[in-house]
Amino acid sequence: MKIYAFEAREDETEYFNELSRLPGIDLELHSEGLTMDMIPKLSPGSGVSILGMYNYRKPELDLMKKSGIVYLSTRTIGYNHIDVSYAKKIGIHVCNAQYDPHGVADYTIMMILLCLRNYKQALWRTQVNDYSLGGLIGRELKDLTVGIIGTGQIGSTVIKELSGFGCRTLAYSRRKNPGIEDLAEYVPLEKLYAESDIISLHTPLTDETHHMINADTLSKMKKGVVLINCARGALTDVKALISGIESEHIGALGLDCMEYEEDIVHRDLKTDIFANRDMAYLRQFKNVIHTQHMAFYTDSAVKSMVHCGVHGLVEMSLKKNCATQLC
Repeated sequence: MKIYAFEAREDETEYFNELSRLPGIDLELHSEGLTMDMIPKLSPGSGVSILGMYNYRKPELDLMKKSGIVYLSTRTIGYNHIDVSYAKKIGIHVCNAQYDPHGVADYTIMMILLCLRNYKQALWRTQVNDYSLGGLIGRELKDLTVGIIGTGQIGSTVIKELSGFGCRTLAYSRRKNPGIEDLAEYVPLEKLYAESDIISLHTPLTDETHHMINADTLSKMKKGVVLINCARGALTDVKALISGIESEHIGALGLDCMEYEEDIVHRDLKTDIFANRDMAYLRQFKNVIHTQHMAFYTDSAVKSMVHCGVHGLVEMSLKKNCATQLC
């Protein structure tokens, strides 16, 4: 099977090369994204693997179908960049990736601790030989209530890891996970907002969850709440986050993703004009920790993402049971 992998990173090359040696697989790697002008150049009947920095809606999917491309995999767990419903309607088969949830869960715990212990300010000070303690007093997790929104694989793993810290843990999800009911108390979202000192998001980005953290929901939270987002940037309204930080209603932000990051993350822009004013403004606050959408980024996860991307295409083309098939 001919397979094109777009947005292929250097750290993925080793795993793609391993798979290229398997019989029946002809892999072609492209570092750039799959754009409209590239789609007609693809071989009909081939499979396409992408990451999450480009959107694939009706125009792109229609062109894929017209060009004979009916197998599409995304090497990401999230798939909000693909109109899966429309893909299904026109007969394009789509699958996503799976990887061990511990990498993102560990990163989430790290973000919580960095926020609670004012690490960003401490780091700045030590870099200029300022070893004073004023303004750096932290809080301990055991004294706090943590709210976890979304108890799928990652959210439930965060809850399991939090159980060792002695904190009270609240949970909200559309479907309860029996595996964590002895570790967290499922509550309505309003109660989670009202009682949590820390809130961490672990839910997919959908029309329903878009901007679920906004001015209205922030007003229902405790003053000084710590918000953690290692999921999808658009779960939060960046304007509302800025207002919350400025008013000090938000005590700290730990963000591995931010709204409108698509043309920024995973790119070196240090010599470019940085035009995302909201991102530039928000990330400069002393109590905002912002990283480059890398919570997933472990050797184990990258290998799984590549394997899912390739094997998913092969399985769908052979009409085999594909564990990650979306349509």
